[in-house]
This record gives sequence, structure tokens and C-alpha cells, in this order.
Amino acid sequence: MKGHQTSYCTGESVANRTSRDVLLRGLRVLGTAIREEPRLFTVAFLGSALFAVLTVGGAFLVGAVVGEVVLPAISSGEVDEAALALGAGALVTLSLLKILSIFGRRLGAGFMQFSLQARYRRRVTRRYLELPMAWHRQHATGTLLSNANSDVEAAWYSIAPMPFAVGTVVMLVGALVALFATDWVLGLIGLVVFATLLLINTGYSRRMAPRQMRAQQLRAEVSAIAHESFDGALVVKTMGREAEETARFAGRAGELRDSLISVGRLRGVFEPLLDTLPSLGTLAALLVGGWRLRQGAVNVTEVVSVCYLFTVMAMPIRAIGWVLAELPRSVAGWDRLQRVLTATGEMSYGTRQLDRRGPASLRFDHVHFSYGDAEVLHDVSFTVPAGRTVALVGRTGSGKSTIASLAARLVDVDSGTVTLDGVDVRELSAQSLARTVALVPQVPFAFDDTVRANVSLDRTGIGRDAKAGGEATDDASSGKATDDASSGKAIDDAAVWAALRLAQADGFVALLPEGLDTELGERGTTLSGGQRQRLTLARALAGQPRLLVLDDATSAVDPRVEAAILSGLRSSYTSASILVVAYRRATIALADEVVYLEHGRVAARGSHAELLATVPAYANLVTAYEQAEAERERERAYEETEVSA
Repeated sequence: MKGHQTSYCTGESVANRTSRDVLLRGLRVLGTAIREEPRLFTVAFLGSALFAVLTVGGAFLVGAVVGEVVLPAISSGEVDEAALALGAGALVTLSLLKILSIFGRRLGAGFMQFSLQARYRRRVTRRYLELPMAWHRQHATGTLLSNANSDVEAAWYSIAPMPFAVGTVVMLVGALVALFATDWVLGLIGLVVFATLLLINTGYSRRMAPRQMRAQQLRAEVSAIAHESFDGALVVKTMGREAEETARFAGRAGELRDSLISVGRLRGVFEPLLDTLPSLGTLAALLVGGWRLRQGAVNVTEVVSVCYLFTVMAMPIRAIGWVLAELPRSVAGWDRLQRVLTATGEMSYGTRQLDRRGPASLRFDHVHFSYGDAEVLHDVSFTVPAGRTVALVGRTGSGKSTIASLAARLVDVDSGTVTLDGVDVRELSAQSLARTVALVPQVPFAFDDTVRANVSLDRTGIGRDAKAGGEATDDASSGKATDDASSGKAIDDAAVWAALRLAQADGFVALLPEGLDTELGERGTTLSGGQRQRLTLARALAGQPRLLVLDDATSAVDPRVEAAILSGLRSSYTSASILVVAYRRATIALADEVVYLEHGRVAARGSHAELLATVPAYANLVTAYEQAEAERERERAYEETEVSA
């Protein structure tokens, strides 16, 4: 997986983290949550604190009812109806107040957790949109999906029990004060039991930390491998690599399974201890309480109150363990989120703006580019004059797609310059670059949305320009993201249909069940490959770029339709210059100039006719492309004949 090893900590480094470091950093994460949602935390904390007070007070209320109502009734054989009614009323009132406190605690904690998760999903997604493509190429897609989903959930997973745990601390303090006020011997029992519970919880957290963090890392790796396999399914099947991919996924999934089993085994050891200790405390309180009762140091009411207090505090004390057990997972998720939120990428943008209207000129001047140690482009120089069409032709691996990426500044050159209207693309602002250049890639992508949203890239009516230049902010009260853009031109339906017509996509869109409102499904699964390519082209055209870069963007389109598209771009769409990666003869012939590439170098330039006549390698390549295309056409015709028969 690209960049995964350099971006995320290894299992060994995770295991070496000290529990104290994890605890401190986990508490800082919780502190961040409290600062970001102070009102919701206050609601949850007040509910938890009220529950704590009622729990401690309820134990002594139960003791009073037993000592003052039940025992006298048993001794005398007569029931004091007034005392019974008073005791029953007090217990019912206590129960109702507990219900209200639990409601407030859970409602506040739940809203707090889901609000933080929603906010950080938006922040991570927005950061993805801001980071340069070079950064994305260094990180597996599955890992990025894991950041926005499971890592966000993990970071705030400990929020749900946190208010309960904080309230439990209040409960422990109140319980110990009440126990020592009742009898110092019983108070010592409570101190020993509660201190032992806290020590066990701390040890549990210490041993759980590396296991939880390793499991969280493996979740991301499994997600990354799965996503890579899904994306490359056709390539995997073509190359016959199904067994290797299955083994790769099974190996990492097995590690995740073993890691989660390790987590489960540790829980199986510690959780019975945490369940048993309060029961042992209750038994000790009964034995010691009976002894102190015979000595006259306490009465029956106080013994019952203390024993009941040990019983009802067993579950709340577990809340502290829940938080401590989840802190390592929260820290792991938070660390992974921060790597995204604080990432800047290696690509910085300038402040220059291109305000000129009309087609833009593109110039490559002595450009060199390498992927690692492999040189892809060497001393590449050519120009796309304003309003003209230039075709890039070359064998696979000659650098055509790299040139397309450099033209749109998805990556930066190693040396040399790429300029738009004479301005180095590295000096342009991100907004100006996005408004000027549109890249239609080899592999089309359709969003799980309507046709209209796929073409306009706008669901708010604000417009693309506003979204490119606006500063997005969080609205904590409504949970929605807003854009602080004062202006922007929305793409209306007329502009959408115009772009679809130019991309020769209006015909099939008009036949869809709901037209522009038709939902396309995940990755546009309801469309064919050629339809997705035309839709992607329409999306680029709708933004009215001044330079259109087509990276083999019509390879899945019927040749006749492709010719109509390119002819329409030349005759009707005069506001953009065009750089097209091409291999079909009809496409190449429409270009004003052809740049022929060999091994990352410009081998020849000129018109299609000139290169055919003077460059044998070019003529052979175009002829080979034409023969391969004719063979594919014959295969398609044969398949259609077989189906109709």
C-alpha cells in the first residue's frame, strides 16, 4: 500500500508506548471534546452528578426504610400505614429522579458523541478536498476511508461513558465520606474495595492500550486492501491474480482477527474481576457490619445502607473502566485523524490570479519528472496555443498521462516550468487553477447522486466558484457545514443540458427514468463505461474551463460518438484550448498539432499528416492502434450478433 508504512505507526512502535503517555493523551482528547461541546457536556455531567448523589442518598434511604419501617413491622406484627406510605413515596420519587438523571446523562453524552463525529467527518472530508493530489497518491484510498469513518468513531468512542465516569468520581467521593461518617471500619472496607477497583481498571487500560491501537491500525490496513482489490477488480481478473489478492487480504484479516481475539481474551480476564470485587465488598460489609452491630458501633439501618451502597455502586464504577479501556482506541483514532487534519502535503499554492477570459495558453518548458528513481519525462517542451487543440500520442508508458497531470498541476515538475498564460502554475492560487483547467481522467468517476449533481457539482445553489474560494466552517448548533462565500455562479439546468449536449450525453440522460433527477448509484453503476465517460466530460465542460485536458477520456466511447464530441468541441466550444491524449486516428486528425512521445521525450511535433509522412515510428503506432480498434469493433459486432441470435 502506497505510503502506508510511512504514514502510520507500526505494531512495534505502538507496543512501546507507555500506558501513562496513552492515559495523558487520552485525557487531552477528552478535554478537547469538552471544549468543543461544553453545553452538551454540562447537560450530561449534571445528569450523571445527580445520578451519583441519588445513588448514594438512595442507599441510605433504603436503609432508613428497612430500619424504620420494615423491621418495626416485623417485630410488632403491625404495619404503620403512614410510615409505609411515606417510605414508598420516597422510593418512587427517588426512582423518578433517577430516570430523569439517566435521561439527561445519556441524551447529553449521545448528542455530544454524534455531534463530534459528524463535525470531524466534515473536517476530514474537507481536508481531503484541500490537500493536493500528490498527497493523495501517497495514501491508499481504503486508509483514507478508514480515517473518515472508523478513526472518527474511535476517536470519540469514549465520549459516551465519559460523563458517567466523571459522575462516578463524584459518587465515589460522596460514598467514602458517607461510609467514614457511618463507621470508620466500614469506611476502610470501602476505601480498599474502591482503590482496588481503580488499580485493576488502570492495569486493564495499560495492557489493553497496545492491543486496541494495533487493532485500530489493522482495521485501516484491511480497509485499504479491500478497497484496492475492489478498485482493481478488472485488472486482477485480467492478470489472473485472484488467488494472490485473496491471500493478501486473508493474511491481514487474519492479523486483525488475532488482534481482536487478544483484546477479547484480556477482557475475559479483567471483566470478571471487576464484576466480582464489588460483590466481595458487599460480603465483607455484611460480615464486618454484623460484627460492628454486635459491638453497638452501628445500627441495622446503617448496616443495610452500607451493604446496599456496595451493591448499587458496582455498575457505575465499571464506567471508569469503560473509559480507561477505550482511551487507547480513542488515542489511536485521534492520532490518525491529526495526521490528516495537520497535513499540508508537499504542494503549496501561490496567490496569482488569472482573470483573462477566453482560451488559455499552456507551455511546457524543458520539463523533467520522475516517480522515485524512474525518470518519466525528460526535457519535454511544447506549447498549446490559446484556442488550439494539441494531441499527445505515444506508446503506453511514454508519459502522456503524466503530462496531463502536470498540466492540471496534480503533481509538480522536478525541473523546468509549466505555465498558463505565461504564469508558472506553482504561482497560481488553488482557486484560479481550478477555474482555469479541467482534467477529464482515463477512469471516469460518477458520484452516488443525481445526474444534475454529478454534472454541476453543486447541491446548494451557491456555485462552483464560491465553493472553490469559500472558507467552510462548522455550525455546531445545527450540525451543518456552511460556506463563507459572498458570491458564486450556480450552474442551472440550462447549463447542465448544454454541457450534456456537447458531451453527446443528452440523449441517454433524456431516456433515464427521471432525467436529471435520476440517481446513478455507487460509482455510477447504472451507466455503461462510455456513458460514465461522457458524463465526466460534461462535468468538466459545465465549469467552462479555459483549458480542457482529456486524458484518453473517450476510450470507452463509440468512435463515431467520439468524433462527434471532438468535432463539437472544436466548432462550438471556443472558450477553451484542448490538450488531448489520443490514439484513434480520427481523434488525432482533428488536432491542430500532434506531439509524439517516445520514452518520455518529445520525438516529433507537427500535423498528423506531416508525422505520418516523416516519422515511421509514429505511422506504425497509429496503424497498430487502428488495427487493434478494428479488431475490437469486430469482436463487439460478433458479440451483438450472438446475443441477437
